[in-house]
Amino acid sequence: MDDILKQLPQLAKDKHNSHKKFLAKLKKKPPKNLDYVMQELHEEEFEKTDCLKCANCCKTTGPLFTNADIERIAKHFKLKPQKFIDQYLKVDEDNDHILKEVPCIFLGADNYCSIYDVRPKACREYPHTDRKKFYQINNLTLKNTSICPAAYNIVETMMKAIKV
Repeated sequence: MDDILKQLPQLAKDKHNSHKKFLAKLKKKPPKNLDYVMQELHEEEFEKTDCLKCANCCKTTGPLFTNADIERIAKHFKLKPQKFIDQYLKVDEDNDHILKEVPCIFLGADNYCSIYDVRPKACREYPHTDRKKFYQINNLTLKNTSICPAAYNIVETMMKAIKV
């Protein structure tokens, strides 16, 4: 896995233009069965990919925390939401709550998440490759291909499986 993670940023950079072009075409004219195809590709990829061997998303990026996330996680820690915010989060340039630092403070050395059952929505949905109307998140998908080996593989497989 370490070798893949070292190569991934360059692979994603090399394929950026072709991925971007493909995703733009997909957005312009999404196939009727795209949600079904994406769900299938996502499931197939995650039968082969073990996030616990990787955790690159947790090591290199931080999720956005919604108000519902903050409330839920603060309750888990028996903290007031503002205390949770003060302790773990900051506000970014888009006025969103994000982690003060990465790697994620909740990631253990064994790549397990200490708040897995109450983790943020963004973490639960990452890398967003099985979401409905997938074609609406092209920029996020392009970014994720340089972070998540599964996202990269899914886009590569899509390019072969879906003719646009």
